[in-house]
Amino acid sequence: MARFTFFGGKGGVGKTTVSAAYALRCADAGHETLVVSTDPAHSTSDVFDQPFGDEPEPVAGHERLAAMEIDPEAEVEAHLMDIRREMEAQVSQVVVNEIDKQIEMAHETPGAHEAALFDRLIRVMREEAEGYDRVVFDTAPTGNTLRLLSLPDFLGDWVDRLIEKRAKSLDLYQKAAIGKEEPRKTAENDPIIRRLRERKEKFEFAGRTLRENAGFYLVLNPDELSVAETRRAVERLGEHGLGVSGLVINKVTPEPDEDERGRGADYLRERVERERERIAEAEETIPVPVVARIASRTGEVKGDILDDVAAELDIDVGD
Repeated sequence: MARFTFFGGKGGVGKTTVSAAYALRCADAGHETLVVSTDPAHSTSDVFDQPFGDEPEPVAGHERLAAMEIDPEAEVEAHLMDIRREMEAQVSQVVVNEIDKQIEMAHETPGAHEAALFDRLIRVMREEAEGYDRVVFDTAPTGNTLRLLSLPDFLGDWVDRLIEKRAKSLDLYQKAAIGKEEPRKTAENDPIIRRLRERKEKFEFAGRTLRENAGFYLVLNPDELSVAETRRAVERLGEHGLGVSGLVINKVTPEPDEDERGRGADYLRERVERERERIAEAEETIPVPVVARIASRTGEVKGDILDDVAAELDIDVGD
């Protein structure tokens, strides 16, 4: 049974509802459970009617369940400031102002949010998850999540190239040493190479954990766009060696009773028929089992309704 569970999908399909419901199931089964929101929309607080912050907090009224909401903007700021401190420790004062300019520009660089969130994701898995049997991630919409989960491979290769280039530059520095003067910088004692190797080890840990101790579920609605995006997401995750364990079809329209008549009943029957076609398409074209079909609710999914949704999830929580 995977310790870490990720729920992804396009925006608005109900990832937060499903993540919270599954976390509740895990807690009710006796597992110390943490649900983590990395989605900037942060609806976890709404589901549980309780504000959450950057650190795990117990969910009121639910034993063995805690939640936290990671602020992407705050993570970017912290990530870039950490880089700034590391760089300033290695360079002369002359270039400090230039570093500040580059850091300011990097804040809006494509990928900055994903890199910062990935660092925090690693910290959650390595440190903040300590003491929890199950950790459930409510992720950002599909595109952001795919970029986030593909980072271990991409960044690992990138760091390898940086280490190689840095080592070559230090080798040239050593060869340029005058006479018997010993070079002050070598690959063995260089703090930049040491830092790069530390980061590579983090990426290797993340990649290993995601492949060996994580389960991935995609939430979709029974409509054409959602099915198409889910199909692409399964393919993309597979390219990075991350298999999807199941599909959760959410917001399925209940069928009206046979004796119901009128415009509303006719509308519902037509909608149900279209949704059945989309569900059949998903089952036929996406090589991943459907583990739950969750009926659409008229009220907000919280409280007792969340318990009902949790009961509809046919996802193993383990012993």
